[in-house]
Amino acid sequence: MTTTAKPSLKRNDDRIIIHFDYDCFYASVFEVENPALKSVPLGVQQKQIIVTCNYEARRRGLHKLQLVSEAKKKCPDMVIVLGEQLDRFRNASKMLYKFLESFTWNNKVEKLGFDEVFLDVTDIVAYNQSLLNPNDLSHAFFNLSRDDPTIGFSFDASRTAGHEYPDLGDTAAEAAAKDQELLIRLRIGSHLAQHLRHRLEEDKGYTSTVGISTSKLLAKLAGNLHKPKAQTTLMPSYESTSHEDLAEQTSTVIAFLDTHDIGKIPGIGFKMSQRIRNHVLGRKVNFKDETDSRVVKDSVSVRDVRLFPNMGSELLDELLGGLGAERGIGAKAWALINGIDESEVQTLKRVPTQISIEDSYRGISTLPEVRKELRVLATSLINRMHTDLLESDEDNPGKKRWLAHPKTIRLSTRPQPPRNPDGTRTRSFNRISRSCPLPNFIFSLREGVDALVEMLVLETLIPLFHRLHDGKGWSLNLINICVANMVETASETVKGRGRDISRMFKHQEEVLKEWKVEDKDVPPDWVGVNHGADDGGRSHALFRTEPSAGNDATMKGATGSEDVIPMTQDAVDDETLYFDEESDSGKCSICSAAMPAFAMAAHERYHEFDNLSE
Repeated sequence: MTTTAKPSLKRNDDRIIIHFDYDCFYASVFEVENPALKSVPLGVQQKQIIVTCNYEARRRGLHKLQLVSEAKKKCPDMVIVLGEQLDRFRNASKMLYKFLESFTWNNKVEKLGFDEVFLDVTDIVAYNQSLLNPNDLSHAFFNLSRDDPTIGFSFDASRTAGHEYPDLGDTAAEAAAKDQELLIRLRIGSHLAQHLRHRLEEDKGYTSTVGISTSKLLAKLAGNLHKPKAQTTLMPSYESTSHEDLAEQTSTVIAFLDTHDIGKIPGIGFKMSQRIRNHVLGRKVNFKDETDSRVVKDSVSVRDVRLFPNMGSELLDELLGGLGAERGIGAKAWALINGIDESEVQTLKRVPTQISIEDSYRGISTLPEVRKELRVLATSLINRMHTDLLESDEDNPGKKRWLAHPKTIRLSTRPQPPRNPDGTRTRSFNRISRSCPLPNFIFSLREGVDALVEMLVLETLIPLFHRLHDGKGWSLNLINICVANMVETASETVKGRGRDISRMFKHQEEVLKEWKVEDKDVPPDWVGVNHGADDGGRSHALFRTEPSAGNDATMKGATGSEDVIPMTQDAVDDETLYFDEESDSGKCSICSAAMPAFAMAAHERYHEFDNLSE
């Protein structure tokens, strides 16, 4: 049966996008600190789980989300390092981001979690394309600077660096390509990607997997074809051949995407893909394991969806729309299914809108316990402020200066509700908050962190806590500290040059309106499950919980390929979220807790551990 072609979607392949995915990022951070770990099986532990491991460990049959006890049985000589503190990963991610950003001209560099980065290199590629000698492509020179023609490297513009999809060889690819101009741009981009990959490894010690194409969607998926320490370019032709039968329409993009399961397309989350699967199959999806809602037994490919009768933006609107759905979700999903993604590579904000640190517990009910936890959280908060809000002072070599001063500090807690008559406790995720001006001593760079922590806890956080809980009988399973209402300082850097201090303060109140923190109780979190306490009664959240923000609109942190479960004392980073997983949630079959699909695996592993320890 033929499927009549629908009106073709308009493509725009003017950009060249490179996607970097650092190989085994969390393990690599430890390997860079201690190169001897590269040759041994290495696992990064959080609580009783191996949250990630290096390739040597994977070669020996280990994998992410194993219980430590299981991993030790399978590989007794495995080296395990604790990865519950995020500072080392955050600092490494920021360092690598700045390194890649230094090679760009337009500063269009976007982080996705800690371990992935998009670069829009359209301008660099176009400049170097204009310098090519079409009669001698094999002896080209790539200029990394507009101002200094000696900075760069030699390359062969007649060939693609790294792998190609489809793997037809240079001659066949050239013959098949309708758009020679796009072919040349992709090849130039592939050589830049290879140069940056090698520089990352040689200068910083990190290997990466890279994809090159004309959109974030295609670049990310292309990179998945060859891992690790490799790169893949999605070759032309990108335009579909015109044919009345939709099944006969061909292009590199369509052929590439058609083989993917619908749930593997970035931007189409778990919940969305389940609705699409159910419609295509005409029934609810079966899972390989009744207790595992992550692994489907009935795979539905992009091709199955694309060729399904009457499939299009209108039908997808019916399937995916509804209360709270994104406007135009059907058109967006249909475009992604056809390989069209016009989302921009976002430049990183100079400063975050807020910095938030939190931890969760089985239940703490005494003031000494609270003081202890506040000191731990305050230490992380100040370290984060120093990482995110300080830069080198060009006028005073060796010294630092503040990029911005947060004006407000907020303390939030999540009290446990009282026990019911039968001894059970009603689940509640409501937080209560109190805020006050952030004391100026916090910006001192002369005092040590420990001294600042002690002053902040005693003079600010404990008084805020007493405003929240003025009596006895409370029991807390979460504490959050947040600084917000950022006011940027004047800057003479390229990005901040020309700031007028008087104008900045004149408009300060207007700017802060949108981000103002208020003292108000807040609605439930989108996740909040506690499991297993240590000797101190602490039980860390399995995955990121969104801090209450009053009227402070917090953007959800983006997740990269290794961000399966954020680690203890996590913070909400104010980064742009490319792949919208807001509706991508499910319920645990054991405890009915609501959570994102990406966290389900770790959550269920904790249940398994609890069962083993009972």
